[in-house]
Amino acid sequence: MQLRTIAVTAVALAGLAGCQTWGPAWSEVSGSRFTVTDFNRFATGINAVDAYTPGPALGHRGDRYYKIDPGHHELELSALNTTPNWVSGINRVYIPMDFAPCKRYYINAQFENRLLADWKPVIDHVEDIAGCNAPR
Repeated sequence: MQLRTIAVTAVALAGLAGCQTWGPAWSEVSGSRFTVTDFNRFATGINAVDAYTPGPALGHRGDRYYKIDPGHHELELSALNTTPNWVSGINRVYIPMDFAPCKRYYINAQFENRLLADWKPVIDHVEDIAGCNAPR
């Protein structure tokens, strides 16, 4: 019976070793649209962070975000198919960015006008993350 308990405990611990753990401080990034009064601003898709998929999105359907470590990251963004001239695959943008601990960043696509496919990423809003403890 003890051998069985040890085996189950070992399997459980091995499963936990592969999980991402977050310390007292982290950052978050979202492509959800924050400002709704600018008719040329749209949501973005966060395709990759440092060339890796950011993992499963957290939050509810209208406001999805990804947890990341604070610091410097390179993001791969794409304008989503809600944009006026969306074409799959050609609307990707790569941007370097520094993330402060305990902050959520909303990064949106800013179009010059609704008729063009070219866009630029903008940091639309930055807010504090509740329950996150930034180091002092």
